[in-house]
Amino acid sequence: MDEEMMTLEERESATSDEPAANRGKGVFYVHTLGCQMNVHDSERIAGVLEADGYVPATQQQIEDQDLDLIVLNTCAVRENAAERMYGTVGHWNFNKKRNPNAQFAVGGCMAQLDRERICEKAPWVSAVFGTKNIGDLPVLLDQNRISGKPEVKVVDDLKVFPSDLPVDRANKVSNWVSISVGCNNTCTFCIVPTTRGKEHDRRPGDVLAEVQRCVEQGAKEVTLLGQNVNSYGYGIGDRFAFSKLLRACGNIEGLERVRFTSPHPAAFTDDVIEAMAETPNIMHQLHFPLQSGSDRILRAMRRSYRTQKFMTILDKIRAAMPDAQISTDIIVGFPGETEEDFQATLDIVKRARFASAFTFIYSPRPGTPAAAMEQVPHEVAQDRLERLLAVQEQITTENLASFEGKDVEVMVTGVSGRKDDATHRVTGRERTGQLVHIGVPEGFDMPQIGDFVTATVTHAARHNLIADPDLSLGQTYSVRH
Repeated sequence: MDEEMMTLEERESATSDEPAANRGKGVFYVHTLGCQMNVHDSERIAGVLEADGYVPATQQQIEDQDLDLIVLNTCAVRENAAERMYGTVGHWNFNKKRNPNAQFAVGGCMAQLDRERICEKAPWVSAVFGTKNIGDLPVLLDQNRISGKPEVKVVDDLKVFPSDLPVDRANKVSNWVSISVGCNNTCTFCIVPTTRGKEHDRRPGDVLAEVQRCVEQGAKEVTLLGQNVNSYGYGIGDRFAFSKLLRACGNIEGLERVRFTSPHPAAFTDDVIEAMAETPNIMHQLHFPLQSGSDRILRAMRRSYRTQKFMTILDKIRAAMPDAQISTDIIVGFPGETEEDFQATLDIVKRARFASAFTFIYSPRPGTPAAAMEQVPHEVAQDRLERLLAVQEQITTENLASFEGKDVEVMVTGVSGRKDDATHRVTGRERTGQLVHIGVPEGFDMPQIGDFVTATVTHAARHNLIADPDLSLGQTYSVRH
């Protein structure tokens, strides 16, 4: 999973609408780096802090740096993650100088991986906590007030599933729900098994109970989260557990949309495809990581599939759901990648015609097998990335253009485009996940968060769709509450 799959607003943590009457144990802000799993972890961090008497900051307090506690929830997937973390820690040190009693905590994957170095390089940090220690944060902060030195708690064993902790959801109509944590795969480029540990699945009843609570509290959409969602249940010998879970979500009244991320191609089975196609509220949106189009490189990556299997599954998905929008991840410049390997990747991209691709130059992560392999020169990898981007950009442009003139149903999420206020537009995602900005025709009330707007797409922008329907031309605009 990658943060580039989300808009900036979708990555933001919850903030308060109004200043609190008092500051409680302190006004806090959680800043999130990384993927959807981190965003959801930040909601748990906020929930734990609020349960202990802390008060979420308003947007104005964040902008004014009027904060008593800053929590940085970190990522470790790529090399620049550490640079971003230390840069942010250093930038926010001035808040400590302005307010000597202010506290600064670092959590997430980099904290799990780099705990000692964080304390050494940033001794003003109050607390360092791992991915499995979210619930310990308030105690660490209390201890820091007494000791005056960084308090650290990072464990490798999962004691409490994060979903059992309090939560403050940033988006009230579109919620994240974890079905598992950790990963049992051994990809040679990936640090996640080190930072998140082995895969642990939640009981299906617990997952469905949380989904039901989300709906009762106003959610109309949930996204099921896991490092490898379609291996859900394998630990107890039920290889159909994930498709059963998807079908069970279809029976929850009031749940309009269900998405999930991320599946692993090796475990993507026919029963999951059938569940997606046959369950009305499962959206036909899929993030399907390819990583490389070369079988030789896939073997070196220790990915347990080859291109023929990948394309066979992709063809089955499209046969069952012709409207499916499928995105992917691709790494270029993996150790040992030749020009022939790269050309194989370009060939697969042209055949697969992904709706979008999140493309990266290979980034060595210390502690992973690939980091010790012979590296591809950066200038070679950069050239390949640019060529790959050119091919994918053309495919994405053609795919988005295919929406022009069609009616789409968009759930308004409150995710406003930068120009929405000036253009009298609302923003959300249509059923297959494309971001859409909708112009509200003159004389119509502005739709509210959680409303469903059906409108005719009038223009395909570079990475989103524009719907400015002209009713006099017979184009569509309607709102469902």
